[in-house]
Amino acid sequence: MSHAEPFTPALRDGVGASRVGVGSGRFASVLHFLVDRFPAVADWPARLARGDVLDADGRMVAADAPCAGGMLLWYWRDPPPEPRVPFEIELLHQDAHLVVVDKPHFLPVIPGGRHLHETVLVRLRHQLGIAALAPMHRLDSDTAGVLAFTVQPATRDAYHALLRGREVHKLYEAIAPWRADLALPLVARHRLERPRDHGFMQMQVVPGEPNAETLIELIERVASPSDQPDAALAHYRLTPRTGRQHQLRAQMSALDVPIVGDRIYPVLQPPLAPQAAPDWSQPLQLLARELAFTDPVSGQPRRFTSRRRLSLAAAATR
Repeated sequence: MSHAEPFTPALRDGVGASRVGVGSGRFASVLHFLVDRFPAVADWPARLARGDVLDADGRMVAADAPCAGGMLLWYWRDPPPEPRVPFEIELLHQDAHLVVVDKPHFLPVIPGGRHLHETVLVRLRHQLGIAALAPMHRLDSDTAGVLAFTVQPATRDAYHALLRGREVHKLYEAIAPWRADLALPLVARHRLERPRDHGFMQMQVVPGEPNAETLIELIERVASPSDQPDAALAHYRLTPRTGRQHQLRAQMSALDVPIVGDRIYPVLQPPLAPQAAPDWSQPLQLLARELAFTDPVSGQPRRFTSRRRLSLAAAATR
């Protein structure tokens, strides 16, 4: 006997619906439940009236509808307006299983916190109309470059298995201070952990068995920025052999060559005020240049290369 696929609401401007279960509580109506579950949301009556809340079968739910234990509801997030990130995603590759893009600086990969529409995932879902699109791996919002997405849930784990097995070659470039006493190339090995007393954002180098390894090579010396004429800078090639969070940023900082434009390392900078305009002119000088692997579905070699250039490296060669 076949079973119908569970209902999933269609995307709205690239945004998928969220779902919430009523659980075993007792509520006089759906409205009472939503107000109790999300007390910070003031407009549930209006959302219910315009059909922004659905039941498990996709039917509109009235505000006074009975609210039984175990009930499942779908709803759409309605965050405050987000400032548009004024840079575009470039499509590098698309097939039935894989989408690869050249990500700009400043654009987060997935929704989170104040970011919803202004993310790579939501922009791509809206542009390509692929609801099942999901990132194969991650890049920090501050990092630009090659980013891959899987298309089909059935083949998603095959691509993730490449990462688990360290079968994906990643190559990055960075602009950071020049140190004449730093013998290059070198393989940086550190143990990175997120200490409880150093905040959510920052990883720290601690004693112990290394869990982060990166090959660091010099590409060339570059011109100092005009506002820092005495700063000696260099263009580096970084090849991570492990995949720890913030690995490149934390390891370069540990070597006393923190990446230019880094607001997390070596010192965590305070976040921008909610209404403050971002400074788009000061991107982190870190670029995911290349991503390569053997495709687990087709068996063919894949190699994707960013067409972007780090601004300080580009300025040095004009």
